[in-house]
Amino acid sequence: MLMQGDTIIALGNPTDVKEMIRIIEEPTMDTDHGCFLGKIEQMIRYVIWSSGATGIVIGISGGIDSGVAAVMCCRAVGGERVYGYTLTTSITRDEDIHDAADLCRSLGMHHQVMSIEPVLSSYRQIPGYVEDPYLLGNIMARTRMVILYYHANMEHRLVCGTSNKTEYLLGYCTKFGDNAADFQPILHLYKTEIFKYAHELGIPEPIINKTPSAGLWAGQSDEAEIGLTYQEIDTALKALEKNSWVSTNPVEEKVLSIVKRSSHKRGNPPNLLTLH
Repeated sequence: MLMQGDTIIALGNPTDVKEMIRIIEEPTMDTDHGCFLGKIEQMIRYVIWSSGATGIVIGISGGIDSGVAAVMCCRAVGGERVYGYTLTTSITRDEDIHDAADLCRSLGMHHQVMSIEPVLSSYRQIPGYVEDPYLLGNIMARTRMVILYYHANMEHRLVCGTSNKTEYLLGYCTKFGDNAADFQPILHLYKTEIFKYAHELGIPEPIINKTPSAGLWAGQSDEAEIGLTYQEIDTALKALEKNSWVSTNPVEEKVLSIVKRSSHKRGNPPNLLTLH
């Protein structure tokens, strides 16, 4: 149970939550696609219903992950109840804004473009501030999430996450930034699976074909930053999961090292709280 100011009122009893998780974890890519996608919709509808929320807020970057997540939300509750926000900076590309707007228009969902540069300018006044791409990128991600939750809290809506399983396992996200959400409809899908479903869901080709990027600095590319392609990463992750997280080749060893280093992003903060 969370307070209304935190958006979620309740997620039901623990059994209900376990059932919700089971619904999306059981299928694989070999399962009938329509049935598989239907179970994601079912999970989204359950979360909205159980919380008493009035709608969904989602960040729309013009990329494939937010695009697939937005489609699933609109299929689940209708575009009129989904509110997309494209939160731009000085390095946001015009084509990303246009792609985000076109997608939202085609889905019949609300869309608003908003610059976060004024907020970033305020952070630059912090004593000792250093203009570092990595540090600024984290500020951008957390600022965007603050704005999404502001709009969600205003009308008692839920924030939809757009993280995939590959990013989750690698820790390729900003803690309390893009990994924060009330529900995560595509967290069980590897990045390569996201591409497969994007075609089936009718995601526009310009979005599918663009180079994956978090858009945190000019020219940033996910695969270049990680040093491996998503195909290599997902192949390694699947092999590691199957082999009890024991690596058998250099690529798997590199991926395993990243997974281990990022474990703090997947767990609760260390504490000494004991509940009786």
